[in-house]
Amino acid sequence: MKRFMYDSLLTWKASTDRKPLIIEGIRQCGKTWILKHFSETEFKDVAYFNFEYDDRVQKIFENDLNVSRIIKDLGIMRNKSILPGTTILILDEIQISPRAITSLKYFCENLPELHVAAAGSLLGVAIAQMGNKVSFPVGKVQMLKMYPLNFSEFLLAKDEELLYEYLKDLSPEKAISAVFSSKLEEVYHEYLITGGLPEVVSSWIKHQDIGIVVTKQNEIIDTYEKDFIKYAPISEFPKLSLIWNAIPAQLAKDNQKFLFSHVKQGMRARDLEDSLEWLISAGLIYKVEKIDRPYIPITTYSDITNFKIYFSDVGLLRRMSKFPADVVFDTSSLTADMRGILAENFVLTELISNDYQRSFFWKSGGIAEVDYVIQEGIDVIPIEVKSSKRVRSRSLTEYRKKYSPRIAVRTSLRDMSRHSDEYGEVLEIPLWLIWKLKAYL
Repeated sequence: MKRFMYDSLLTWKASTDRKPLIIEGIRQCGKTWILKHFSETEFKDVAYFNFEYDDRVQKIFENDLNVSRIIKDLGIMRNKSILPGTTILILDEIQISPRAITSLKYFCENLPELHVAAAGSLLGVAIAQMGNKVSFPVGKVQMLKMYPLNFSEFLLAKDEELLYEYLKDLSPEKAISAVFSSKLEEVYHEYLITGGLPEVVSSWIKHQDIGIVVTKQNEIIDTYEKDFIKYAPISEFPKLSLIWNAIPAQLAKDNQKFLFSHVKQGMRARDLEDSLEWLISAGLIYKVEKIDRPYIPITTYSDITNFKIYFSDVGLLRRMSKFPADVVFDTSSLTADMRGILAENFVLTELISNDYQRSFFWKSGGIAEVDYVIQEGIDVIPIEVKSSKRVRSRSLTEYRKKYSPRIAVRTSLRDMSRHSDEYGEVLEIPLWLIWKLKAYL
């Protein structure tokens, strides 16, 4: 399975001022697989240790943080020496051991010739909980964020490499063959069903069986919920579960604003804020805040009390919503709302995986609402999301009349096009091509 992070790992390996590497991301997004695959391909020797599966590993870091002693002890543990220049040292599920996280500073300072790579599923949570107990090696490590497969990686997983290459070189002025657009629309709907978690994607490609996909998604959701018990404070577990399970219903409301009072009757923001931040730090959910004015820098104008919550994987949203896979392809009005929510979540995860880490939404009273607003250089760009080929909406029109952005984006199942008027340019991008937004802008 091709992952684009491989190129970043090659750059890290070859760097002359290389630092220990930490790959963070949600559980089951492919961190361990990519590290092992890369290491076995690019190194003569791989020393792999997992803090979650072997308590002995953690004990090696409990004494001093002398890196010469640490690699000697780890070498004894695996019955083979760890040799700089030959071996890559992999420390998996490193969030289990704050001492091991701190040790990366000393690997950077005292043994830079050794390739050290770490991975962690709940690093955001672990770092927040470290407090003053142990210091995080700021400036001494390189951080890479890993996500579920995005749509272009999904295409490659389906052995559609020629189609991917065709799209990669496609200019916004070039018409797309109806044969290709029809096929891509079908693949897009498949992606809404599976999401991008590698185990789910692999099972779908291998078996083409929705029942197996659902089973895999249920297992992953169960794993996440067990992590609530394992890693969160005991007092937070019930609230984490309440918020986690309330997200689909909150998105289904006419007003998608996340309301703490709707999580459980009688609960207020102060009761649930810490649990919400835990889920955000864990990378399981994304927070999209409202802006009143799309000025630069856009973060300055966000309203931290008015926000929406989405899942880190659209397949999990579909499963958590109990939305049957076989009606994802349905175009009736009965499924329109849910297809719209899935399209919004899909676009958000595509934006995030393509370097737009912060997205916002714009709302003007009860008159108009634009799904996403991003900043690209000096441009603040509104993005309207439509789940079908019907794109008539006054929201983007109202926004453009009010602010005259140089460029606005509408993404739907319509073909690519661009046009201009007195309020600026509108770029129409198919949903299955939104991953090329940065290149087009």
